[in-house]
Amino acid sequence: MRRIAFALAVAGCAAVPAAAQDKTVNMKISLWVPTAHPLYPSTKAWAESIEKDSNGTIKSTLFPAEQLGKAFDHYDMARDGIADVTYINPGYQPGRFPVIAVGQIPFTFADAVKGTAALDSWYRKYAPAEMKETKFCFAFMHDPGTLHSRKKVVVPGDIKGMKIRPAHSTFAELVTMLGGTNVQASAPEARDMLERGVADGLAFPWGSMFLFGVEKHIKYSIDAPLYTTMFTYNINRRMYDGMSAAQKKVIDDHCTNEWAVKFAKPWADFEHAGIDKMKALHDHEVYKLTDAQIGEWRKTIEPLTAKWSDAVRKAGVDPDVAMKELKDAIAKNGAGF
Repeated sequence: MRRIAFALAVAGCAAVPAAAQDKTVNMKISLWVPTAHPLYPSTKAWAESIEKDSNGTIKSTLFPAEQLGKAFDHYDMARDGIADVTYINPGYQPGRFPVIAVGQIPFTFADAVKGTAALDSWYRKYAPAEMKETKFCFAFMHDPGTLHSRKKVVVPGDIKGMKIRPAHSTFAELVTMLGGTNVQASAPEARDMLERGVADGLAFPWGSMFLFGVEKHIKYSIDAPLYTTMFTYNINRRMYDGMSAAQKKVIDDHCTNEWAVKFAKPWADFEHAGIDKMKALHDHEVYKLTDAQIGEWRKTIEPLTAKWSDAVRKAGVDPDVAMKELKDAIAKNGAGF
């Protein structure tokens, strides 16, 4: 009888799902945007899905609004374990992530959702080398942003002499090329730059102008998809490596192209709605560019593509191959301008 009881007990233990026996992991997820930002509920839903699929063994705590560190530091925070999952703008660190920077070149993408599907599927080949100190989860972008300023800007030459807060390193290069001065500031710091008169223009997505209270300090906005910014979610390698096989699979199942698009969609809708809000302001002018003016902008940005090619080649990547692969992904998803 004892043998039978023991056998039944062993059989019962064997029937328990592997995930239920896993050690509990408590992930710290750091975002530098506030809770009012669309990324916060998207990240919360992502974390809740991970907890559910891991049978409660992977729990998360969200730290928004730069609680754990500045926006510029979020890649290093994931690398060093200050946070376990971080929201990263690779363009905040010029030259560090040259491959993904291609998406920052103006007029590359016209749609955030389709663009995210293209970008993420393309970058998965390059992320393990370019972001090797962390585990890459997925890449996405916001809805195309534009230049907002106190002075009306129509053609590239109008930027000469202006002080502009760029969205990322590529836009900063454009400002320098055109004789402007860059004022470096993360999105949460942008309003302060304008209030103090340190900057008189900025590259920003539309809805976020209102979220960060920036719209009160500018008068003109170009109605064109002038640029996009690339973002990634990255995971601390030591935490991931310390997980069980079952837990790793749950994380892998939440680091997919489908999840990248899920993150992009609510944010894209939020930013796009900001265009009409800006147009409704009585003391603000939102204006379109003519085909000739857009042609001037396109010609002006040609050196940016050449600079990207040089940087990528130095990093050991064939820029012609990478660009062709990206263009193929953009065409496949109908994401181009």
